[in-house]
Amino acid sequence: MARIEVINFTKDYGFGRGVFDISFAIEEGEVYGFLGPNGAGKSTTIRHLMGFSKPDKGRTRILGLDSFEHYDKFMDKVGYLPGEIAFPEGLNGYEFLDMMKKLKKVKDQKRIDNLCRLFEFDPSGYIKRMGLGDKRKLAVVTAFMNDPEILILDEPTSGLDLGMQQVFIEFIKQEKKRGKTILLSSHIFSEVDATCDRIAIIKDGKIVSEFVANDLKHSNNKNYLIEFETKQDLNDFCSQNKDNKDFKIINNQNNHIVINIDDHNINSLIEVLSKSKIKGFSHLKVTLEDYFMKYYKEDKVFGGAI
Repeated sequence: MARIEVINFTKDYGFGRGVFDISFAIEEGEVYGFLGPNGAGKSTTIRHLMGFSKPDKGRTRILGLDSFEHYDKFMDKVGYLPGEIAFPEGLNGYEFLDMMKKLKKVKDQKRIDNLCRLFEFDPSGYIKRMGLGDKRKLAVVTAFMNDPEILILDEPTSGLDLGMQQVFIEFIKQEKKRGKTILLSSHIFSEVDATCDRIAIIKDGKIVSEFVANDLKHSNNKNYLIEFETKQDLNDFCSQNKDNKDFKIINNQNNHIVINIDDHNINSLIEVLSKSKIKGFSHLKVTLEDYFMKYYKEDKVFGGAI
């Protein structure tokens, strides 16, 4: 049985805003990446999974239980890290953690101390005076303090510096090894790429692609950049191979072309190239960002984060 399920879920806010008929399931021990920019529908889906609101259509389930109807029956098994965090301002970190420790019925103070040490968080300060990074660290410690079997993480490293983001990534890898089921919603490519088994790309409230992360990294479909000695050499090659069924010319600029080919046909390409005058031949690795931008190429969302 899947530990987390979203089944034909729709939440329509009108004017094209919302989430529309999306479905996915996350198995035990799996890290599932939910990748998309702010406003794409990630947080809306997560809030419904947590039982905060009722879907217009479809269902959301955790541990086989309807999220809205039975949230009280699984909350003790879920660690939730919201994208937008808010704390009572009259408490210091110790007081807040102690309050949450009682609410979650946590008896292992050692785990809390270890989490504070790992994320370099000093709970002695008053929350009102904490910066965004320390508030995020407090939220992280709170989410993981009861060692939950299911983790629902919405933009978990927002506000953390690069060093602490890497600490978090390594921590998630360890939690994965321990068999935790994790939904990781993010707009940071490196975070999703480093941790997730499967990834869904969401755009305008719809899942436009869902794939196994390793399939992208080890795909037989590859692109190669080829530099010819002269423009005429390039033109001759293109005219002779415009109808070649073993590969496709997808870009032609100056003395360079990009060829898309299934790796099974690479020998055919090499044989054809051996008859041409070329200066360079290199493999263009397809990154998660490259793949993502196929769906967002018209949007200005560059820079390693969206």
